Amino acid sequence: MAEPGGGRPRERGTPAPSTAPRRRQGDPLHPGAWWLWALALGVAATRTTNPLLLALLVVVSAYVVAVRRPDAPWARSYSAFVKLALLVIVVRLLFAIVLGSPIPGTHVLLDLPEVPLPDWAQGIRLGGRVTAEALAFALYDGMKLATLLICVGAANALANPSRLLKSLPGALYETGVAVVVALTFAPSLITDVQRLRAARRLRGRPDRGVRGLLQVGLPVLEGALERSVALAAAMDARGYGRTAQVPAGVRRTTAALTLGGLLGVCAGTYGLLTAEGAAYGVPLLLAGLAAALAGLRLGGRRSPRTRYRPDHWDARAWLVAGSGMVVAALLAVAAARDPAALHPGVVPLVAPALPLWPAAAVLVGLLPAFVTPAPEDTGKEPS
Repeated sequence: MAEPGGGRPRERGTPAPSTAPRRRQGDPLHPGAWWLWALALGVAATRTTNPLLLALLVVVSAYVVAVRRPDAPWARSYSAFVKLALLVIVVRLLFAIVLGSPIPGTHVLLDLPEVPLPDWAQGIRLGGRVTAEALAFALYDGMKLATLLICVGAANALANPSRLLKSLPGALYETGVAVVVALTFAPSLITDVQRLRAARRLRGRPDRGVRGLLQVGLPVLEGALERSVALAAAMDARGYGRTAQVPAGVRRTTAALTLGGLLGVCAGTYGLLTAEGAAYGVPLLLAGLAAALAGLRLGGRRSPRTRYRPDHWDARAWLVAGSGMVVAALLAVAAARDPAALHPGVVPLVAPALPLWPAAAVLVGLLPAFVTPAPEDTGKEPS
């Protein structure tokens, strides 16, 4: 029999071709998997102060970014996070030098002049002795926060923000739109500043100082306002911000579940990060996640919308997210069983050693570099 609308006749018994889009091996990975992987590595970084393990976490995340980062404007933020992480370490060391540290030590490196302070400022000192133990403690503490920042930078460099917006639940759609618009406008502002400064230099006009800042800032602000007005008109024409009618009881239930769930997630996370709250941290975190997800599910009824070619959570996404969670779980177990290896002592000052099986656990985080598509595929939007 002939196909509707003409064309070559189809033989009897042959199934009709499917019109649904097929998932290919080169299709982009779900952006939520990248965020779960990176945040799990960040959680693993909070379980140790061993500089060797922290450096290994940075190397793992940097390697995955190097081989899987697409060539897109939003993927170029990784270097900014690395610079911010280095700045955090430097600031933490400066605080330890200038403001002192409560860590006692015997290896004096510097003896700065100490500024006398009044009695109400007890516990704070300016200057004084700078010991190797205090600097080592500050370095370990700063490296932990720096590693967490680099892991977040890896998520920003690997996850497409527009695809992440499509994957958000309906209850967070308006918030997601605002965040993505802000992240999209930021590179445009930087490009405008660079273009205007180059134009002023070509004309022989100053582009630095207060006068140059005013002469460059006003056109940039005017262009940003024009783009925002045009974007607002385009979004209003496409129906953004429309909400459906939902009963008052459902709205109150949604607010209670979402707020209570988020509070439970915060309390559970705090319990996991402290030794005293390890007993109630996991159940409270799971209960908070369940309540928050239920609230977001109900809240999505107020924002009916459809998704064009949504990203599917396939086996590769499970492998990527699971590899990061395995690293976090194994380092948490290692911190409980052998705290001395994951938290090297500074009093007395000893050289940190690399524990073998926690280091092997960190290497599990390299799995996304081998199971995800090549960057030339992830950088392309579906046609």
